[in-house]
Amino acid sequence: MVPSVLDVSPVIPVVVLEDAADAVPLARALLAGGIGIVELTLRTASALDAVRAVATEVPEILLGVGTVVSAEDVARAVDAGAQFLVSPGTTRSIVEAARDRDVPLLPGVATVSEALAALELGLHELKFFPAEQAGGAAFLGALRSPLPQLRFCPTGGVTPANAPQYLALPNVGCVGGSWITAPDVLADHDFGRVEELARAAVALR
Repeated sequence: MVPSVLDVSPVIPVVVLEDAADAVPLARALLAGGIGIVELTLRTASALDAVRAVATEVPEILLGVGTVVSAEDVARAVDAGAQFLVSPGTTRSIVEAARDRDVPLLPGVATVSEALAALELGLHELKFFPAEQAGGAAFLGALRSPLPQLRFCPTGGVTPANAPQYLALPNVGCVGGSWITAPDVLADHDFGRVEELARAAVALR
């Protein structure tokens, strides 16, 4: 049974990999730092190869695929080994495709109306994106009163400095962040630094 995506770690690392060869050492560094989940985004030509590599060689990490923007992306991601999916928005076709493949989906919302529409589709765990630009922690705090049944993973502009504000909210399960696997860290293949940043991220809660 796959655990709730929101309850695995305080931070879901959001990763853009240019080189699929970095995927396995990256996943192992995250695990060594105490983070048992990762989101590999479909933003590069190497993304699906990276997903396949992690699925095969690091099965102990909960493997997600992000930047899912179509039903076709759902199929490609799941076939490559994704255990959960993340989308920047919410559409019926993406939701239905994920349900057809029996894979958890964390779809994005940025407004109250979008949150209500997601709720009508039977969704209770959502990505709040782009978090800082869409109202930040204050927005999510205000949303809890009318929509207490929803839980969120805010992503977009989240940093080690503001992450604790989000994580303190009862309706936030975790945050999504790219700072653990920043481009300069990956360019240097500095997986020891990834492990250090992962440890610091776990300590944010």
